[in-house]
Amino acid sequence: MTTYPLISARQLFDAQAAGTPMLILDCSFDLGDPDKGRSAFLEEHVAGAVHVNLNEDLSESEEWGASGGRHPLPRRESFASWVAQLGLSQDMLAVVYDRNRLNFAGRLWWMLRWVGHGNVVVLDGGLQVWKSLGGATEAGEARVHLPGNFELRPPLVRLVDANFVYEQLGSDVHTLIDARAPERYRGEIEPLDAVAGHIPGALNRPFTTNLQEDGRLKDPVLLRAEFELLLGPRLVGTEVIHYCGSGVSAVPNVLAMEVAGLPAASLYAGSWSDWSRREDYPKVRGAI
Repeated sequence: MTTYPLISARQLFDAQAAGTPMLILDCSFDLGDPDKGRSAFLEEHVAGAVHVNLNEDLSESEEWGASGGRHPLPRRESFASWVAQLGLSQDMLAVVYDRNRLNFAGRLWWMLRWVGHGNVVVLDGGLQVWKSLGGATEAGEARVHLPGNFELRPPLVRLVDANFVYEQLGSDVHTLIDARAPERYRGEIEPLDAVAGHIPGALNRPFTTNLQEDGRLKDPVLLRAEFELLLGPRLVGTEVIHYCGSGVSAVPNVLAMEVAGLPAASLYAGSWSDWSRREDYPKVRGAI
């Protein structure tokens, strides 16, 4: 069983007041300055939160990872053990947030479902909205949490790899959505990977399209309408596969589709950074 993926600041107030067992995880990060997320956490974070680092905690080396690309997923067994040591128990609500417009919190939300923890929510609007409504914050190191009893369970989300995506090219039953900025999707620029462009047939929906100005997700009805417009006839009878540059910013699109009440989508976690390295895999530029 999975929990509705979002929690508002006011709902989190109520859950704390009711004494709901929970673990709050701050995923703030900066791709250009990997130490900035932790520094920001030390300056201020939601009271009781622990910090999680994209590079150190939510990614693995290519040799040992469960996916390819610049941010390979750790193996399910090792990640499940790690979150238990962090303090997660089976009966706990996991609350994830960042100060980066859901980009990095989404990664942890998806990963916790990947190891079978359905009781996980994203704090809508992140730290900024929490503070604007008077939510308690603190500074300094995280409070000490005793290890929890979480154990690996069957995945609640679907992960696909490059071989699967390649085999589905041109298929009527799968549709790709690329979450990168339009200019990267079209191949006009490529600041990170060796080859510019996108996977043939992919549609483009930058992950920031899902957000309001204050960083909260758009209304579910509006999100649904936007995805229906993007997918058109592909909305019925096809499974959506999301990707981005390295499997991180694709997740807000996965999250948004669920909030919109649309069918569950898959994640190609290796994404463009994995696909673009494969010389025999097709790449295209321009828009569809």
